[in-house]
Amino acid sequence: MSPEQFTSSDIGSVENVYLRSLWYDFHHDWEQAHTLIQDIETPDAAAIHAYLHRKEGDIWNADYWYRKAGKTRRDISPDQEWKELVLHFMADS
Repeated sequence: MSPEQFTSSDIGSVENVYLRSLWYDFHHDWEQAHTLIQDIETPDAAAIHAYLHRKEGDIWNADYWYRKAGKTRRDISPDQEWKELVLHFMADS
């Protein structure tokens, strides 16, 4: 499945919680995306958490979550970061 197919899929067909969070974010439901991911204590969840806060403009908070994920904020667009996250989690599914 491509990222484009993923975005047009029905949320019911998305089982991976990381991908579900990214699906909601793509569909302009930041709150649901954040709710799904905020209490999961893994580096992968922290990476999505960082992306979500970066996207909303909360850079200080985003940098905290990037550190929790073992990453640093990169100089790419939020759209590019979203796509890279989706591809990463699709490869793991």
